[in-house]
Amino acid sequence: MIFKIFQASEVETLFELLSVNRIVGPVEKGRHVNGSTLYDFDVVYDFKDLKLDYGQTIHSAKNYFLPYRENLCTFTFENNDWQKHVDFGAYQAHVFFGLHPCDINALNKLDKVLMGDLYPNPFYGAKRSNMFIVGHSCLPTPSCFCHSMGADSVLGGFDLFLTRMEDEYMAEVRSARAYHILERLETREATHEDHLLFRKTASEKRSLFTCEVDTSDLTKILDMEFESEVWKEWGDRCLSCGTCANVCPTCYCYGVEQEVNMDFSHARKVKQLYSCNLVDFAEVAGGHNFRPESSTRLKYRYYHKHRGFVEAYEESLCVGCGRCGEACLADITVPEVIASVRGSEK
Repeated sequence: MIFKIFQASEVETLFELLSVNRIVGPVEKGRHVNGSTLYDFDVVYDFKDLKLDYGQTIHSAKNYFLPYRENLCTFTFENNDWQKHVDFGAYQAHVFFGLHPCDINALNKLDKVLMGDLYPNPFYGAKRSNMFIVGHSCLPTPSCFCHSMGADSVLGGFDLFLTRMEDEYMAEVRSARAYHILERLETREATHEDHLLFRKTASEKRSLFTCEVDTSDLTKILDMEFESEVWKEWGDRCLSCGTCANVCPTCYCYGVEQEVNMDFSHARKVKQLYSCNLVDFAEVAGGHNFRPESSTRLKYRYYHKHRGFVEAYEESLCVGCGRCGEACLADITVPEVIASVRGSEK
C-alpha cells in the first residue's frame, strides 16, 4: 500500500478533480428532534455541501449498489413475439466521497455474497465495478460499536482512504486510478513522524468508543441459547416494520414480482428489497407461514447476521454502524439483544 501526505486544504482540489463524474457523499438533511444534525448520502455538486465531519448517515451507500426497487428486465410484444430487454444500470460512473470504514466493510461483505462464485448478481456487480470510492476517517457516535465488530478500520474495497491528522491528510492508495489522481495534488511521502501521528490518531479514536458488543464465542452461545426466552421478550417489542433492514448496510434479502399490462403489450420483472422481520417473509404458496411469530423472525435475523454468515464466511455480517438501533421504533439495539442472550444485561 502507498501512503501520501497532503494539506487538508487540498481535499477540495481532489473533489474538483473527481467531479467529472457524479459524486455521492454525506450532506445535511435537516435536524433530529433532539436538535442534532441529520446526514445522508446524496449527489453533491458543490464541495461546500460535502460534510466530511459527519457522524453517521441515515442510510448507507448500499442504496446506490443495491437499490430498494430495481427493474431486472422488461418485455415488449413486438412482431408477434416477446422481446426481452435487460439494463444493468451501470452506464454511469459514480464517485463515493467520504465513506466511513464500516460502510466500506459492509460493501466488502456484500461482495462475498453478490459477487461470489455461487450466485453472482450481475446488476450489483456491474454497479460495484464502476465505482470510485474515497474513504474518510471518522469518530464514533454513541451508538457505534464497529470496533467490537472489527469494522472500525478497513484494508480494501476502496481506491483512496483519507485519515485526517491535524492540518493534513494521510492518503492510503489502493488503485492505479487513485495514484494518478494524487499526482495532480501537492503531496509528499509519509515520514516516520507521520506514522507515529497516524497511530496516535487511531488510538485516540479507539478510546472514544462508548458502545460495545462482546463477540467472544458468540456463535457457540447463540447455538446454546436458540430456545432462550429472551427471544420472545424482544419479539414482543418488535413491530415487524422492517425499518432495521431498510437502514442496514448489509441486508440483501429481496423478492421478485412479475407485472404484466392488461393488454399484454408490456411486462417487467421487478426486484424489491425485503426484510426477514416482515410478517409474510416466510409465507409460501397455500398461505402457510414458517415464521408467524415476530420473536422467531427477529431471532433468525440475528442468527443470520451473527451465526449463519460467520459459518459461511468466517466473519459477522454486522459492521456495528448502529443505524438499526437508531432507527428502530421499539428501541431495540444489537448491543442490548446480544447482551441479554449472553445473560450479561447492564
